[in-house]
Amino acid sequence: MTDATTVVSTTPSKEPKKAKGPTPDFDKLAPKRSYLNRRKRKDVAMHVLIVAAFIVALIPLISVLWTVIANGIGRLDGYFLTHNMRGIVGGNPANGTTNEYGGIYHAMMGTLEITLGALIISVPIGIFTSIYLVEYSSKGKLYHAISFFVDIMSGVPSIVAGLFAFSLFSVICGKGTYNGLVGAVALSVLMIPTVVRSSEEMLKIVPNDLREASYALGVTKSRTITKVVLRTALSGIVSGVLLAIARVIGETAPLLIAAGTISSTNFNLFSGRMMSLPVYIYNEYQQGSATCTVNAVNCVPGIRMERAWAASLVLIILVLLLNLIGRLVAKIFAVDDSQK
Repeated sequence: MTDATTVVSTTPSKEPKKAKGPTPDFDKLAPKRSYLNRRKRKDVAMHVLIVAAFIVALIPLISVLWTVIANGIGRLDGYFLTHNMRGIVGGNPANGTTNEYGGIYHAMMGTLEITLGALIISVPIGIFTSIYLVEYSSKGKLYHAISFFVDIMSGVPSIVAGLFAFSLFSVICGKGTYNGLVGAVALSVLMIPTVVRSSEEMLKIVPNDLREASYALGVTKSRTITKVVLRTALSGIVSGVLLAIARVIGETAPLLIAAGTISSTNFNLFSGRMMSLPVYIYNEYQQGSATCTVNAVNCVPGIRMERAWAASLVLIILVLLLNLIGRLVAKIFAVDDSQK
């Protein structure tokens, strides 16, 4: 027998191959302290610049508010808000009293009624136009024509809108027609472009997935628009309507032409002249100081400017209240994303 020689072959263990090429030195790639300090200085400088720009933008706003409040708060009281200018002559008080120098009740009611009339006219037209542009138009000739005319209307001077409304009602109702409805039509001409553009942009940002999901459930297009699209864009549409109101509530020229002036209170939007706050402020300012006779009792030469400042303050408060109401409505009807 021969001894079998057992040969044991051992396979060498595989060692991990080292990566070829130089190993990067991450410490060298780290930003230097001078570079970090330079970035910090730039960041601080930009923060200071932004804050300074914000403060500069606030200066005119604060200055206007402070001036109006300081000059108008003294005349603003219950009598001023609840009485009109009937029987007020010059700087003399009514009926020989000591503190009854006229008020803005007639102008305040006129502003609210005319603005409400313009709102009723312009909001349906503006929203329906934006719905057609976004949901129904095929970007054809009619779409481009409507967009073109909306852009043209956005740049129409306010006095031209007043002349248009006055001429329109002069043709329909006869020459010399002055009433609140004419003023509302003039303001609606200025409001419609703002409502159309703001509503159009809000409808465009509604996701198409919402429309397609509604169509997949068998819902008609008209119901999808009313229940899904408009419901989703409601808060933005309300903001656009408020922007349109802020655009026209301080207009003087169209209302001076279309609604005229009056010293007594007129609640009828469809008959007779109607005073508004901007026209009231203009009239008081342009009349200047009142002339007081030597024997005049309790005559105030600067009463007209005091009334103008107080009416300006009331106009600002009205705009503030309308914005607060609009924000409340937008918050109530806004889509709740927390439950998704």
